[in-house]
Amino acid sequence: MRRPTAAERFAAKVNTAGPLPLIRGVLGPCHVWTGGTNDKGYATFYVAGRTVTAYRHAVEQADGRPIAPGLEVDHRCRNRACVRRSHLEPVTHRVNILRSTNHVARRAAVTHCPAGHAYDEANTYRAKDGTRKCRACKRAQNRARRAAAREQELATVAPLTTPTPERQAA
Repeated sequence: MRRPTAAERFAAKVNTAGPLPLIRGVLGPCHVWTGGTNDKGYATFYVAGRTVTAYRHAVEQADGRPIAPGLEVDHRCRNRACVRRSHLEPVTHRVNILRSTNHVARRAAVTHCPAGHAYDEANTYRAKDGTRKCRACKRAQNRARRAAAREQELATVAPLTTPTPERQAA
């Protein structure tokens, strides 16, 4: 009895009649992986003595070469179980994160601070925690803080008294 090849085993675990993605520009139905998944819901496949992600294996087999170091596979359809090559794209980690809908991507998409100042190179600095901060707002906060400190300092000084006629005669 002949053992099935890795390609045959892979094909047997793919449902090509998956759902249509709701993402613009991603055409055709998802090819949903019906085999095993990891704890995050990503497809896994056992080949060549080790477990690999099925979507990464699909890209490497379709392209005929390994994915370049430093790149990861982005599911453009946003379906973690999809292994359709046209829905998968090798990209950097940053691109993959910014394409998502998580809080990091939402914050990175913000182009202006709450006061309306642009987050550009001249007006933006990074705080110690890595977040973007507006230089114009920081300058305004510092000016207000210094003005309040000056007001407080001036308020503690006793006002000058004008000489009364009795004091002038003495």
